Amino acid sequence: MTTNYDVIVVGGGHAGCEAAAASANLGSRTLLITMDMTKFASMSCNPAVGGVAKGQIVREIDALGGQMGVITDRATIQFRMLNLSKGAAMWSPRAQCDKALFSALWRQTLENTPNLYLWQDSVVDLLFDEERKENQKPHIRGVRTAFGVEFTADAVILTNGTFLGGLMHVGRSSAEGGRAGDAASHGVSEKLREIGFEVGRMKTGTPVRIDARTVNFDALEPQYGDPQPAKFSFLPTTSAVENQLPCYLVYTSSEVHDTLRTGFADSPLFNGTIRGVGPRYCPSIEDKLRTFAGKDSHQLFLEPEGRDTHEMYLNGFSSSLPWQVQVAALQQIPGMENVHIYRPGYAIEYDYFPPTQLFHSLETKLVDGLYFAGQINGTTGYEEAAAQGLMAGINAHRRRMGEQPLVLHRDQAYIGVLIDDLVTKGVDEPYRMFTSRAEYRILLRQDNADARLTPVGIEIGLVTAERAAFFEQKKSAVELLKNFMHGQSVAPSEISAYLESVGSAPILQSRKLDFVLARGEVTLSGLVGCVESLREFIVANEISQEAQSEVEILIKYRGYIEREKLIAAKLHRLENIFIPADFDFASMQSLTMEARQKLTRIRPSTIGEASRIPGVSPADINVLLVYFGR
Repeated sequence: MTTNYDVIVVGGGHAGCEAAAASANLGSRTLLITMDMTKFASMSCNPAVGGVAKGQIVREIDALGGQMGVITDRATIQFRMLNLSKGAAMWSPRAQCDKALFSALWRQTLENTPNLYLWQDSVVDLLFDEERKENQKPHIRGVRTAFGVEFTADAVILTNGTFLGGLMHVGRSSAEGGRAGDAASHGVSEKLREIGFEVGRMKTGTPVRIDARTVNFDALEPQYGDPQPAKFSFLPTTSAVENQLPCYLVYTSSEVHDTLRTGFADSPLFNGTIRGVGPRYCPSIEDKLRTFAGKDSHQLFLEPEGRDTHEMYLNGFSSSLPWQVQVAALQQIPGMENVHIYRPGYAIEYDYFPPTQLFHSLETKLVDGLYFAGQINGTTGYEEAAAQGLMAGINAHRRRMGEQPLVLHRDQAYIGVLIDDLVTKGVDEPYRMFTSRAEYRILLRQDNADARLTPVGIEIGLVTAERAAFFEQKKSAVELLKNFMHGQSVAPSEISAYLESVGSAPILQSRKLDFVLARGEVTLSGLVGCVESLREFIVANEISQEAQSEVEILIKYRGYIEREKLIAAKLHRLENIFIPADFDFASMQSLTMEARQKLTRIRPSTIGEASRIPGVSPADINVLLVYFGR
């Protein structure tokens, strides 16, 4: 037993688990400290992974060598690909999970990861080097726990979630805690504030949990998973879910709304008790009633929390109203007249640290060797947290090895968009990823996350040899099929019946297969069904369905993809113009006052970063370009 490690990760949520696994798998001797070893990567809110833009993030985590996708596939109880009626850039995988199994699988993964050690305790203090030169930044030395144990390390990653100063609210009742049943954490925020960090408060909430035995499902509308479900991990060793469980659609009514309004006077959200800023895109049910006062009904989703439990999650019914009001309102919903709940919905306030205090590596600007990841940075969502944890774990290891940090670009990954938004723009509400935040979303599709990022994972050493071999197989299959489609012609007689069946104009002479597939009505599966040479080629070369899907998207969206690549290449020039770390923006009178203040506070390292800071205008960027001789 030792108390000295290379990397210490504080917190066993989604960010902490990915950070610890990445650091350890890269070779750093890593300690993960968590308050409860039975709740690794706990799904404190909804029992699901993925969704719009979030699903793309999970596939990126998997492509880099992270664990979330693999574990999700093993815990899935329903899978749906969202937005299939829209373009391929919007397709987003989402999995309903068995939350208990998900956490158990994470524990199994962590306990069997070489170089990774676990300690159950609460961190109450941070340790810094006591001897340093004048004006030199402090360097993290380790942590002290509630049991009085001091652990030391070259790098510390804080992934404290909602536990820092956590305060839960139900009606007029409040209690300290990081989530229902778990204590809050004290000491870390106070220490960071003492050394100069800016600290804020945010708020989130979670819905009521329902006993399925007291629900009349015949009165509800079932929502089933995809008939041919896909999965998250690119590894063929994980399989698609079988025996999917349904979710159910539920609707409120004006009567339900009237009952909910009787609790508004006792709502901590409305009476000034809660001061933290909540998520605008995921409001509580009482917030919905106030914001959409003229709406008589809201759609809710009743979701199972696992195969071996009666507990269900009512998505869309987040609330901090008195528990009696929540129950009375629920019992006015058809099918829930006799409902029994396991626990009411509640709101929770917690400390966060504005992420403009970070470098793109997620290392803090004020303290060397200290990293933040997850909700501590003002984000929300399991996927956003896991992505930050993965990057912090990678970069903490690379720092120890004397290597440059890994920073993903905005045209390279949603993870790059996420971190760049946090560091350059900051947050004024809990940050959630949307496809609209990515200006290159045609490049950042869920199907090609491995093509974009697995070579990066191989280069940094996080991707296993097994994964690398599977990636090369798929890459070769995609190129084979793409070249075949470009070189093989099809006669009008072969596909005239098919083209007529899908409402597409006939071809009058032989055409290349990729030319025909580029039509909006035509699908690759349709061509496989009528073009024998294509069908034989796919079978002979064992080209997977996933590789076929990627080829179809590459052909159909070829023009859009090339255009976005050109735009990205132009903007990359700004990323290659570096700004010295100690550059004096305040002395540049030709910059606007707002630009001088924002640039001095955030201290971008490139012109590209500076251009994305709110308040820095194109005219200000031109001034910087002139100054730096461009």
